[in-house]
Amino acid sequence: MERTDTSAIDSARPAITAELMARTGLDEAMLDHLVRDFYGRVRRDAVLGPIFDRAVHDWDSHLDRLAAFWSSVALMTGRYHGRPMQKHMPLALEARHFDRWLELFRATAHEVCPPAGAAHVIAKAEQIAVAIAANIENQRRGNGLGAEPPRL
Repeated sequence: MERTDTSAIDSARPAITAELMARTGLDEAMLDHLVRDFYGRVRRDAVLGPIFDRAVHDWDSHLDRLAAFWSSVALMTGRYHGRPMQKHMPLALEARHFDRWLELFRATAHEVCPPAGAAHVIAKAEQIAVAIAANIENQRRGNGLGAEPPRL
């Protein structure tokens, strides 16, 4: 079995990251491109744009943070340190918002990433959408409100 030099990979787990990069065709630059293209679409979207524009005040630093998040999620780099669940709890998100988010994400991933990479990040995005929607639903249920999960 051929060994890959992992010394140049910025990751808490360089061997795992190298394997994911080789298997998916993803790298940091591609994930950054995905994040920037995707959130450009989100900002222009009639359904999602107003929600994100109310919540995000510094898009440059937010996009950098999201690129670190996707690096951690897709390539297991450990670059992101934050609490995405807590950030989404105060937003007025419903199932239709998650459905639209996933629709835009899937389209962007298919355009930006190679097929294996697109499948990888889309699967992660679907897991994230379900988890955040479930947390929001649990919070609302505790408050007597209620929410529908996204349709995958």
